[in-house]
Amino acid sequence: MAKKDFYEVLGVPKNASDDEIKKAYRKLAMKYHPDRNQGDATAEGKFKEVKEAYEMLSDPEKRGAYDQYGHAGVDPNMRGGPGGPGGFGDAFGDIFGDIFGGGQRRGGGRQVYRGNDLSYAMEISLEEAAAGKDSQIRIPSWDDCNACDGTGAKPGTQAKTCTTCHGSGQVQMRQGFFSVQQTCPHCHGKGKIIADPCGTCHGQGKNKTNKTLEIKIPAGIDDGMRIRSTGNGEPGQNGGPPGDLFIEIRLRKHDIFERDGDDLHCQVPVNMATAALGGEIDVPTLGGKATIEIPDGTQHGKTFRLRGKGIKGVRSSVAGDLYCHVAVETPVKLTEHQRKLLKELDESFKKNRDKHSPNGGGWFEKAKAFFG
Repeated sequence: MAKKDFYEVLGVPKNASDDEIKKAYRKLAMKYHPDRNQGDATAEGKFKEVKEAYEMLSDPEKRGAYDQYGHAGVDPNMRGGPGGPGGFGDAFGDIFGDIFGGGQRRGGGRQVYRGNDLSYAMEISLEEAAAGKDSQIRIPSWDDCNACDGTGAKPGTQAKTCTTCHGSGQVQMRQGFFSVQQTCPHCHGKGKIIADPCGTCHGQGKNKTNKTLEIKIPAGIDDGMRIRSTGNGEPGQNGGPPGDLFIEIRLRKHDIFERDGDDLHCQVPVNMATAALGGEIDVPTLGGKATIEIPDGTQHGKTFRLRGKGIKGVRSSVAGDLYCHVAVETPVKLTEHQRKLLKELDESFKKNRDKHSPNGGGWFEKAKAFFG
């Protein structure tokens, strides 16, 4: 099945700003998040679709490739990754790069390749996101092979110069009036052939290990944001630079609060008597406790706004707000005495329905008219 247009998935125009793309992603991610739609396969598919669209359009490099080539420009199966030859991007780089002087070459004319980027998902709590934290992560690393000293050749042997490209890593091909260069298909741009690969590293010259990185999580970071750790991706080829490591932040579901940008939302249960008579209730905030004055006659769904009690975002100068949504609770497990009191109260309400019920009186009149 053909993929949907990424802009269409997020519901934004092609000239949308970064902020518009981010705002659309947050709205849709909150709507289709698996925690809100448990067991709903359709919502889960929508969430993955929205997440992929945002990952592509929030990255300037990927967005540029997508705008120019469509899905083919960002599909790893249709183009070479940053660290490997032979794909969609390299076909243009090899031919047109040599004609107009582009491409990266090192000694001997060999093509060098930047290492692939790596991605690491880090889950943090809402409190950690608000305050920031220092954290340690373990990621894959590559060290020169001790057995072959990084050559990739079996100890006692050495790599031989490629007879096809004579060590340049490139071969010339004539196409009509033009003579163009392409990556050597025999040595894949390395300029050398390893006849007897090292048994330890299998000819790679490097062995995979692990290393620990110190990562600083900035205060105010939000779900879906990424932190770049330069040079901690996969190593390059033929002396090329390493890729980068991207730490993607995922916010753990909170027991009380729901985040929307720099604002927080929470449901505040209020008993029926307090909602009717009014009073004070304590509500939690990320910075401690706050008190809300509940006026008499407060209805279910009433929202109270506490300014500055939200989160100060990474790029914000002031903190967002906390929105407390009142949820009037119906009492349960009543005693006989309580039942008797409520029945008396109910009878008194029925005698003066229009006076005590802000919506009920009008509703019953409409219902009578509906049934004739």
